[in-house]
Formats: sequence, C-alpha cells, structure tokens
Amino acid sequence: MMTENPGAGLSEEVINGTFALAREGRVAELKEMIQAGVPVDTRNARSDTMLIVAAYAQQAEAVAALLELGADHSVENTMGQTAVACAVFRNDEPILQMLLDAGADPDLGFRTAHEIADQFQLTQMTAVLLKHAAR
Repeated sequence: MMTENPGAGLSEEVINGTFALAREGRVAELKEMIQAGVPVDTRNARSDTMLIVAAYAQQAEAVAALLELGADHSVENTMGQTAVACAVFRNDEPILQMLLDAGADPDLGFRTAHEIADQFQLTQMTAVLLKHAAR
C-alpha cells in the first residue's frame, strides 16, 4: 500500500545519506539525522523506508532504534515488501522477532512472510511465525 512520503521535501543527497546510515547500522548518526528533522518514515525511490532497508541489511540495532523512534512497520515498498518480509527472506530471526514484538503484521505485503518462508524453505522462520500466530 503506497502512502505519502513524509520526506518528500528532502534532497536526494540527504535521503541517500540517511538510508546509507540505516543500511550500514550507523545508529548514533541515524538517530541524529532523525532527531534533526529527517522523518523516520522517509521513502527512497523504491518506496523503501529506513526500517525496510535496515531489516534487509540485517542491522538489528538500527531496526531497534527505528522502531523506538516510531518507524511504521506496516509500510510496503513498490514491490509490496515489508520489513517483516525482508527479515524472513534474510532468515534473520532476531529482527523478525523484534518486528513481531513491535506489532508488525506478517500477513501484509504482496507475498506474506509465511509465503516467503515456505517458498525458500526457511523452516526456522516458519516456526517463529507459527509461534507468533499461536499467541
């Protein structure tokens, strides 16, 4: 689901730089940028958020910081991918658990987290998702 980009007025340089901080796990600098006014749910050209990028890059500390700063874990990029889908695809249990604990819905996206886990035979991800659903 595509929504308005809260960072639409930012320069490409600021957006790219901030996303690089999320991708590289440079948490202190990332927090500084957000506290200085870069909206936590800013989107890049693919409509990724910093949370999606950090989850895909397996940067657990950045994911935790972004969630703490209020990042929306339900955002889908232009390909219908969410941060949860990225965590499952990357087979990253700690990040998946963090997102689920924050209230992320594993059924959002073009392909649900369950479908991704099944497609790539990620049995541990399936187990985490089933345990979460049983709560």
